Amino acid sequence: MKAMILAAGLGTRMRPLTDTHPKPMLKVADKPLIDWALDRLEEAGCHDTLVNLHYLGDQLKSHLKSRVSFIAEDPVLETGGGVQNALDHGHLGDAPFFVCNADNLWLDGEDNALRRLAEAWDDDKMDGLLLLQDLAHAKGYDGAGDFWCEGDLGPIRRLNDGGQGKPAFVFTGVQILHPRLFKEAPGGAYSLNVLYDKALQEGRLHGLKHSGAWYHVGTPKDLIETDAALRGDA
Repeated sequence: MKAMILAAGLGTRMRPLTDTHPKPMLKVADKPLIDWALDRLEEAGCHDTLVNLHYLGDQLKSHLKSRVSFIAEDPVLETGGGVQNALDHGHLGDAPFFVCNADNLWLDGEDNALRRLAEAWDDDKMDGLLLLQDLAHAKGYDGAGDFWCEGDLGPIRRLNDGGQGKPAFVFTGVQILHPRLFKEAPGGAYSLNVLYDKALQEGRLHGLKHSGAWYHVGTPKDLIETDAALRGDA
């Protein structure tokens, strides 16, 4: 499978660290955030990865060099617009592909999370399959969660759509999407949530519960705590 890593964001919540570096280049346990995602993809056998660039993109390009291919955005197109732009330029093909956020960090459980996603994919039922972390084990995350799901794999719904009293899950930023999800996309800059909502209405957005650790790295405090955890100091 092909893959795309979303790395074009401005990283405003991570300032002042992002005044001079793009957020995906900030390090956790001596490794840039984007390398954590790229290493996981390569471990799963995915060696055809596209990275979108905008803010301080030259640093990412210099670091990753020939390891990936690149697509520039000006202006930044957000998550949905970024993936649509890649599809429009023929980078991701016509089969399902991985999409990963560059600023969320996950560790595999007993099985490789990306392989689990690929094995769980059902083309007849799905336009999107999201890797979800149960709220109680979402490290560094302080929100209420995003979705609820019956069991470890299945159709998902927003928490405000019948999720009262149900176990809450957080979207990890790791997913498989099919190009058909973008057939009626709005164009320009927009969030993937626009397309998720359409797929949710049609019952074609599913979730898979993650079996390993996941870290939300959104602020300098999160970065310090994640670094300490992965060095074994927490």
